[in-house]
Amino acid sequence: MAVAAEESGWDGFFSWDGISLMDMGVETFDPWAILAAAAVRTERVTLGAMVFALPRRKPWEVVRQALTVDLLSGGRLVLPVGVGVLDDGGFSAVPGQARSLRERAELLDDAIAYLDRAWSGEPFSFEGTHVRTGEMHFRPRPVERPVVGHHVPVWPVGVWDAERPPRRSLDRALRADGIVLQLRGERGFDVPTPDDVSALVSWLTTRRTELGLDATRPFDVVVQGELPTDRSAATDQLSGLADAGATWWVESRWNPDTATPESLLDAIHQGPPRP
Repeated sequence: MAVAAEESGWDGFFSWDGISLMDMGVETFDPWAILAAAAVRTERVTLGAMVFALPRRKPWEVVRQALTVDLLSGGRLVLPVGVGVLDDGGFSAVPGQARSLRERAELLDDAIAYLDRAWSGEPFSFEGTHVRTGEMHFRPRPVERPVVGHHVPVWPVGVWDAERPPRRSLDRALRADGIVLQLRGERGFDVPTPDDVSALVSWLTTRRTELGLDATRPFDVVVQGELPTDRSAATDQLSGLADAGATWWVESRWNPDTATPESLLDAIHQGPPRP
């Protein structure tokens, strides 16, 4: 699929990260193995997974896995990350795994901070809220990128509610390299509209100034969902989102009854609708 995506003009190939999703009845595979295979078979597309559940992963192992894929791909890896879902047996079926949202959010913050230290290429020890390690040293460093240097971009999931913006979630994304947008509450599974994206981008711009963050640093606004089958309608939807400030659309098809390997390949071969 990654090769077909590159040949058909798509900009990225994203796997997903799940251990045991029994209620969905889907086959799951290790995302790092898939991305390593994709890295050596492609030359252009961005690679990642929607999304890496960092609270159930050991950050030092994630560093080594990420560095491996990043080097194999020549610097094409991005890391969409989130707190994970309790439907996954990797959380709910394993004694001792964090389950509360607060604890998983704290573990996510620890993991992102750990990754940031690791990219430096310098020896360091770490003291977070839950994660503590003695001195470690990770070489090689990530492939150098424009502006950000030796750094793998991290895109945390950020929850958006225009009436009550959740600052902790949004500040986490602002201090990283992008945001995977998720609407709050009853709209959690809705595809964000251009109005949603525009309001988010406006809030983030103001908040970035309040936090004293570098406004020239690259920052991605990532929207995911399933586009209409009508190509004209799909193009119109993407145009509206792009005009509102979205930088990525990730075509995410989660229904196991319809998102078969054959249907996904058919969609890939059609190529992306361009606004």
